[in-house]
Amino acid sequence: MDPQLLKDLVTMQMPFGKYKGRILSDLPESYLIWFQKEGYPPGKLGMLLGTLYEIKLNGLEYLLKPLRSGH
Repeated sequence: MDPQLLKDLVTMQMPFGKYKGRILSDLPESYLIWFQKEGYPPGKLGMLLGTLYEIKLNGLEYLLKPLRSGH
């Protein structure tokens, strides 16, 4: 896994939708589940949302905490 993806999860904002402007790592799990069922957007955003879904699904949010404290 590219470490930059994890950094992007704690710095990038959701560019559209109900949670526009919210940091990706702060998106609720229910929103990520919806994307997982309906399909992720194309490109990097979709890859990030899919990665975040897997992180939350597997209880690995603690991996993001050290990155957040740096920002």
